[in-house]
Amino acid sequence: MSVTIPLVATPAVGNVVSFIQLAVAPVFLLTGVGAMLGVLTNRLARIIDRARRLEDRYEASSSSNERARLHVDLKRLSLRARLTSWSISFCTACSLFVCVIIMALFLESLLDVHFRGVVPLLFIVAMSAFIVGLLLFLREIYLATAALRIGPPDDEAS
Repeated sequence: MSVTIPLVATPAVGNVVSFIQLAVAPVFLLTGVGAMLGVLTNRLARIIDRARRLEDRYEASSSSNERARLHVDLKRLSLRARLTSWSISFCTACSLFVCVIIMALFLESLLDVHFRGVVPLLFIVAMSAFIVGLLLFLREIYLATAALRIGPPDDEAS
C-alpha cells in the first residue's frame, strides 16, 4: 500500500523553465548596468581626487589670478561630480527596477498569477531611468572634454 502525500500546487517544470528564459534578458541588462555603475563610480572617485588636489593648491596659493582660475576649475568639478552622482542614482534605480522585473517574472511563474501590464511598465520605467543616467553621463563627459587643457597654461607657453 502506498501513501501519496498531496503536494502544494507547484508550477510545471516547463513554466519555470520558460520564465527563467524570460528572466535571462533582464539579467543581461542588469550586468550591463552594473558595468556602467562601475565606470561611473570610478569616474566620480577621480573627480573627487582631482577636486581635493585643487583645493589644496587653492589654499596654498597666494596669487589672486591662480586662485580665481582654481575657483572656476573647482566649480566645474563640483558640477561634474553632481552630474555623475545623479547618473549613478538613475542607473541604480534602473537596476532596482530590473530586479523587481525578475522577481515579478518568477512570482508569476511560481504563484500562477499575472501582474497585468506591471512587467512592461516596470521595463519602461527601468529603461527611462537608464536613458536619463546615460544622458547625464554624456553631459558630464562633454563638460570634462570642454575644460580639457593639454600642455602648459598660456602664461607659461612663451
